[in-house]
Amino acid sequence: MAAKDLYEKDFYTILGLDKKATPDEIKKKYRSLARDLHPDKNQGNAALEEKFKAVSEAYDILSDSKKRAEYDEARSMFERGGFRAPTGGGQYQGGDFSDLFGGGNPQDIFANLFGGGGGRRGPRKGSDLQTESTITFKESVFGTTLDLKLNTDGNGPQSISARVPAGVNDGAKIRVKGKGAPGEAGPGDLFIQLHVKPHAIFSRKGENLILTLPVTFAEATLGADIKVPTLSGDDVTVRLAAGTPTGRVLRVKGRGIKKGTVIGDLLVTIEVQVPRRVEGKAEEAIKAFAAATADEDVRAEFNAKAKL
Repeated sequence: MAAKDLYEKDFYTILGLDKKATPDEIKKKYRSLARDLHPDKNQGNAALEEKFKAVSEAYDILSDSKKRAEYDEARSMFERGGFRAPTGGGQYQGGDFSDLFGGGNPQDIFANLFGGGGGRRGPRKGSDLQTESTITFKESVFGTTLDLKLNTDGNGPQSISARVPAGVNDGAKIRVKGKGAPGEAGPGDLFIQLHVKPHAIFSRKGENLILTLPVTFAEATLGADIKVPTLSGDDVTVRLAAGTPTGRVLRVKGRGIKKGTVIGDLLVTIEVQVPRRVEGKAEEAIKAFAAATADEDVRAEFNAKAKL
């Protein structure tokens, strides 16, 4: 594709955005369009496949601050009539751009912007493409392999296998070389943005796994050894000291997320459960406990601080 064809494209219009759009607005708009135009969702619709490629190309430029700045500058020259046919000696109708483009010409700027280099136009790789995939929380911790079917070359869906490394975060991107759009110098790359489903009981902070553990009033008061589930499927035993309050955090070393050479911990937050209703012997026992501890004022220190 000639440089002229590239700088004539209005990437903002392709994405349906204003030229002053913020990076977040560009990202949000792209993700919305990519979901609607994705080849997997519109198999056999050549027109929508072309739109998907155009949207991906536009996002590739506008999501990169350096590329966007170069594009905006060159596009501005084009709109003012500065990129017409050369009249000789490096001069372009509308002015001499040697100072503006560092001694080069506008064609070279776009050759660099879209994958060329050195001021020489030659075969270029195809455009990079982007897609999205959702994985489970457990898969994000231990890693997994994605098996996708994508139509990247217009010749129908093809199977693509992509390895997700252990310890990835929500929103991470993985790159699959050579699985983008075709080009004269070979295909571009495919970038897959990952969305991690929340887990029912586990969450993470950095490389540490976080878990809230419900315990009974008796276990917290008297102390207990309690089995705690882990993501790997086995249980670990944590020891509650007598008088453990709600909110205390217990650390289980080495049972967090392994990312490279770093291994996090499992952080267990204690949550004492209060029964909504008691009756019979349980009610009698609590009343007896209340009577036996009636002389203890648990709010004495609290009230004293309130008067400071």
